Amino acid sequence: MDRAPAPASGGGKTAGERLPEPVTHPQIPQDRYGSRAKATRPRPGRRWLLYAVVLVALVGVSIIGYRNLGSAPIEGKQVAFEIIDDSSVRIVVEVERDEPQRPAVCVVRSRAKSGEEIGRKEVLIQPADGVTRQETVLRTSPQPATGEVYGCTYNVPEYLSTHTRPTG
Repeated sequence: MDRAPAPASGGGKTAGERLPEPVTHPQIPQDRYGSRAKATRPRPGRRWLLYAVVLVALVGVSIIGYRNLGSAPIEGKQVAFEIIDDSSVRIVVEVERDEPQRPAVCVVRSRAKSGEEIGRKEVLIQPADGVTRQETVLRTSPQPATGEVYGCTYNVPEYLSTHTRPTG
């Protein structure tokens, strides 16, 4: 059907123009893509549960990070070393701990010029107030080049705390 031409007036449509057709959304097969129903908002209970789970996860990560990256409960460092001869080195260890009434143990080691570890020893640190200094002599197989503290802990082996030598 043809439309009747609009009357000519100052700003109206001219005789061959058509009115614009309304814009429609293309129809998509519902069995393939599902319906275009509005997305539903999550229930408030689920939303609060999600917030709680995220909060617990953040607290857990914070605690683990503090334990791994926070200050150590016991810290040992080598303040001096002296090569005595071709098979021994004297090491002076300085230990600072957050519980000075507890005994501790520090592992000291010696390395050759190549960087290879050539000797290792556990040193008992007795309870004492403040910073503790302990001196020890470490025997090595080849000639030592350095002496250093490998690490310290409160987990004292039984043979160090009972003054009995290990067997086996």
